[in-house]
Amino acid sequence: MSRLLARLLFGPLLALAVILPAAAEDGGPPWSAPLAQDHPLVGRIWLPAEHRFVPPTELSRLLAAADFVLLGERHDNPDHHRLQAWALGKMVIAGRRPVVAFEMIGPEQSTAFDRQRMLRPDDVDGLATALDWSHSNWPDWAYYRPLFAEAIASNLPVRAANLPRDTMRAIARGQPLADDARLAYRLDRPLPPPIFQAMAEEIRQSHCGQLPETAVAPMVDVQRARDAAMAHALSDDTPAGAVLIAGAGHTRTDRGVPWQLATLAAGRTVFSLAFIEVADDSSDPKEYGAAYGSVLPPFDAVWFTPRASDDDPCAEMMTFMKRKAEQQSQ
Repeated sequence: MSRLLARLLFGPLLALAVILPAAAEDGGPPWSAPLAQDHPLVGRIWLPAEHRFVPPTELSRLLAAADFVLLGERHDNPDHHRLQAWALGKMVIAGRRPVVAFEMIGPEQSTAFDRQRMLRPDDVDGLATALDWSHSNWPDWAYYRPLFAEAIASNLPVRAANLPRDTMRAIARGQPLADDARLAYRLDRPLPPPIFQAMAEEIRQSHCGQLPETAVAPMVDVQRARDAAMAHALSDDTPAGAVLIAGAGHTRTDRGVPWQLATLAAGRTVFSLAFIEVADDSSDPKEYGAAYGSVLPPFDAVWFTPRASDDDPCAEMMTFMKRKAEQQSQ
């Protein structure tokens, strides 16, 4: 597996705290991610379907015009979160008041989150305590703070977008779900074979070949159900539209959340913006589709950024799995 493919497929397992710079007016530098800052694609925004680069002002108009905006990140890249906050801020300036749905929040955390926000509406960092962020597997709170700060400053509703933990565990273990849950998460119908095969191979690669083959199909169902849960978070009772903060794999237009929204919110417009780290040997934006098994990157727009790390993701995965096993044995 290429280093570029690995960087795009793997979520972060280790993260270092950072001090994020103030967002530039056009969303550009200064960059926090240290690698390949001088790459010719860094800072450029590309529309794959139109094969053209656009300025931030045009991107702002595209974001403001969509009912649902999906901001696909690499979780451990601080620049991705800064640019997500920039995009959300531009939508607010344009008069939008969207719901902001986070993959990083599960429904079992909503009560504590809402209580903290009601009691201390201006305390952004108190939200990290309410979410028990330090014990989650997400990167350091400093990465996500700009997004929560933008939502709080603009008084936007914030919504959990992930699956309930017990549902996720049940699906991963192949346990049966109630009929209404299978229907809600669209597990009552098989995937088209090409999509299933592509998702199964991504599951294998993202687990460094360490996942038993019998676990692959249930993990594909977990991914499907998470996509459906995120689509529900965006489309259920959101007349003013919604913004999704999630890993880029969930926001690809050929499947993932957009595929779910086509059924759940037919007729409403979706715009997917992915933040993608550059590779040293790839200066043609079309080449970044290969990591997704596609001729072109499967997004409505791509914003290229420096890389946060060149660490071996499989080594990180092994460390994470060992730590998780140790915690479970205690």
